[in-house]
Amino acid sequence: MPIVPDVPAGGFQDDHGRGAARPSGPLFRDETPHEHPQEPMSSPTPPPPPAPRQKKSAGRDLGAAIGVGVGLGAVIIASLFIWKPAFVGVVAVAVVVGLWELTSRLQERKAIKAPLVPLAVGGAAMVVAGYVRGPEGAWVAMALTALAVLVWRMTEPPEGYLKDVTAGVFAAFYVPFLATFVALLLTADDGPLRVLTFLILTVVSDTGAYAVGWRFGKHKLAPRISPGKTREGLVGAVTFAMAAGALCMQFMIDEGAWWQGLILGLAVAASATLGDLGESMIKRDLGIKDMGTLLPGHGGIMDRLDSLLPTAPVVWLLLALFVGTG
Repeated sequence: MPIVPDVPAGGFQDDHGRGAARPSGPLFRDETPHEHPQEPMSSPTPPPPPAPRQKKSAGRDLGAAIGVGVGLGAVIIASLFIWKPAFVGVVAVAVVVGLWELTSRLQERKAIKAPLVPLAVGGAAMVVAGYVRGPEGAWVAMALTALAVLVWRMTEPPEGYLKDVTAGVFAAFYVPFLATFVALLLTADDGPLRVLTFLILTVVSDTGAYAVGWRFGKHKLAPRISPGKTREGLVGAVTFAMAAGALCMQFMIDEGAWWQGLILGLAVAASATLGDLGESMIKRDLGIKDMGTLLPGHGGIMDRLDSLLPTAPVVWLLLALFVGTG
């Protein structure tokens, strides 16, 4: 800004008789009068260039995640359609590894010693009992596992007994008992297709939430629990799961109808989201990002079971209501 000369009324004469201009007022807009009387005027500093827009990142090794996912899918599909007991064995192994991850993190972060041996033995037995003896066998195995946890912990000092056995009973219910409903799905005549429907809907729900949330997500769903989840992602999960549910019920499930698939997809999107948030709450309490590192690009087994476990009983119940358990 140029300096505006201010000549008082009547002015004053310099040595040569010309009217001399006396500087007055601020030189710059953010400068108070008389603040820097001797500072020469300089050109304003140009504003810094805008920072480049950051691209959204998934935060994981996408190539490794896809490779591991394809490998797990191949094992599951092969065991599911070639020999049913082999798939039950895959579920039992996943349960044991999940229990190991959960109890290890509890001991490392909270000094909680949930007995792994009775949990692992009882958890595997729970899955097998559900497949062989149905819901009654699963409940009996669950009760015996809880009793074994109580007795096993008595071999150690009493300090911390209550928190250890409480965590043990919680782990028995959270991992193997919920996983037993996958084995119950398998017992039907079209069991492999029911299990495949359960897996497809859960994966599609998670994929829809990720894709829509990554592209359009702006409004946080539960920022204190899982900052990455958005309401837009939830809409994507519901939309994708309902569409997949309608197709699966119409073309894969005996006596199924497309409208039943809409209800099933909606329920799966809700249970999968709640399951994911539930494990996120556990991990936040423990102060960890992942339950393990066994699966590159995914974390641990429990990080893949988080949405599957609570969804299994929901799918089993709705399919039993819609088309029966036979």
